[in-house]
Amino acid sequence: MLAPAQAKQIGVVAKESGVPIKTIRYYEELDLLKSSGRTEGGFRLFNSDVLERLHFIKRAQSLGLSLSEIKDFLNIHDSGELPCEHIKTKLEDKVKAIDEQIQQLLILRQELSGLLSGWEIKLDNDHSTICPIIEHE
Repeated sequence: MLAPAQAKQIGVVAKESGVPIKTIRYYEELDLLKSSGRTEGGFRLFNSDVLERLHFIKRAQSLGLSLSEIKDFLNIHDSGELPCEHIKTKLEDKVKAIDEQIQQLLILRQELSGLLSGWEIKLDNDHSTICPIIEHE
């Protein structure tokens, strides 16, 4: 099979994108990317839009989106729609989750600070106690 002029071999895609070949294969396995065929030597070929897709995948991951979520967004895009509203909703959910985590961490921080401010080692010969300071609330 002869490669179309704009098709890129997987090694070229890896070099231009900075994404390892193994990762590109994995993304293809998950249907995040689709190869357009193979060379006579068996190398995967990708259309020129692969770099934009890889950039989108990496950027979306950096925002905390899972590969499954990213796949959903790419499927919407591939069906001819812009997935922006779907992405906005998902990012709003992420912000809410982060706010909840911050609250939980602040509570934990307060509890740890309280423990540390009253830190005083009490000698206890009761061998069933591992560390009396953290065991007694």
